[in-house]
Amino acid sequence: MQSLVLMLGGEDDGLLAWLDQALCAETDPEAFYPEKGGSTREAKKVCKSCDVRAECLAYALEHDERYGIWGGMSERERRKLKKPAI
Repeated sequence: MQSLVLMLGGEDDGLLAWLDQALCAETDPEAFYPEKGGSTREAKKVCKSCDVRAECLAYALEHDERYGIWGGMSERERRKLKKPAI
């Protein structure tokens, strides 16, 4: 995913070493940033078989990524994951 690599290019290369193995780099980036109400199915299908899914999700949670599919989860799913249990 060229746009993701460029977007994250200013980060420490060691922290982003997982990007070299990310399957999304070989996929249409638009699938990972669907329009509101659009399907996330295709992106999540790619994530499901990605070896660096956990690293991707951890990055998104650490950096409070608010848009797109990261680590197989939508922004809403990540927000629920971060929400403290009451």
